[in-house]
Amino acid sequence: MDVAIPPVIYTPFNQQPDNYFMLVVRTAQSEAALLPAIAALVRQIDPGIVTMRGATMTARVNDSQSAYLHRSLAWLVGGFAGMALLLGLVGLYGVIAYSVSRRTREIGVRIALGAQKRSVYQMILNEAGRLTVVGILAGVICSLIATTLMKKLLFGVRSWDIATLALVAVVLGLSGVAASFLPARRAASVNPIEALRVE
Repeated sequence: MDVAIPPVIYTPFNQQPDNYFMLVVRTAQSEAALLPAIAALVRQIDPGIVTMRGATMTARVNDSQSAYLHRSLAWLVGGFAGMALLLGLVGLYGVIAYSVSRRTREIGVRIALGAQKRSVYQMILNEAGRLTVVGILAGVICSLIATTLMKKLLFGVRSWDIATLALVAVVLGLSGVAASFLPARRAASVNPIEALRVE
């Protein structure tokens, strides 16, 4: 899959007989179910022909070294992406939690002056939402640049796959909201008297 196809010339078997040849069949039926029928047909033509290693083209491609290398790289990149998502969530949680702890007095004053828990929730989640949106936009721009540069390494995927980018953005957005949920809940449950005593 990674090298150019060399020039090939096809000659009739009777003109250039050999003790080994390959038979390639294109079908609209189930490939795997057709293999025994093809072997039986070959034996019907000449019982002296031994058939072996029958396989579908999909299986041959999937079992190739190139496909194994691409799969391994995909798993490796996926693992790094998962770690990056986890680090991003921990970082976002840490930033929001630190921001909430620095604003404990402000939140206490807001609640003492009659602010509802819902408005405190909204304030913290809005702050997290801004951070998440800026991060997602920066990530989308960087991913578009990266996929444009590594277009030759992509196999079976368009470099500008809008559906994938949208799905990743939604997952990251939901993850950001989840990471900011605990700090927002903690901020909404602040006791105003204790918060005002904090120096």
